Amino acid sequence: MTSFTSRYGNPAVDFHGARVRAHRRHGATVVAVGGRVDARNLDRVSEYVTRFVLADTPFVLDLGAVTTFTPRAVDLLDAVDARCAAAGVAWALIPGDVVASRLGGRADLPVIATVAEAEHQFDEAVLKRRRMLLPLLRKTA
Repeated sequence: MTSFTSRYGNPAVDFHGARVRAHRRHGATVVAVGGRVDARNLDRVSEYVTRFVLADTPFVLDLGAVTTFTPRAVDLLDAVDARCAAAGVAWALIPGDVVASRLGGRADLPVIATVAEAEHQFDEAVLKRRRMLLPLLRKTA
């Protein structure tokens, strides 16, 4: 495991060819993974990625820059799904072409095309909850 600074100034960690970088963006935690996700690094990548799932914070897993995603690497998605369910947070997956080809039409994963679309979806959910609460907060005299 080695660390290096990305173009955004956030440290990225390399796990035998898988580069992982996490940051907060518009009220969501975004974890971007690039490079190879395979049997050699899958457990370490899964452990590292899932540690960024926080209660009350939407989670985005961006796998758009992944170049190799072995069949067993789908376990990473199941680990994120389980951790998000346990924390009670919504999450989104940006698969990219390589990962999308491995999904095999799994409809149980929250696939979204871009990080911006995921953030917009999370923002809409927050606004909807606020609109539902507003009548409850008005004074009745």
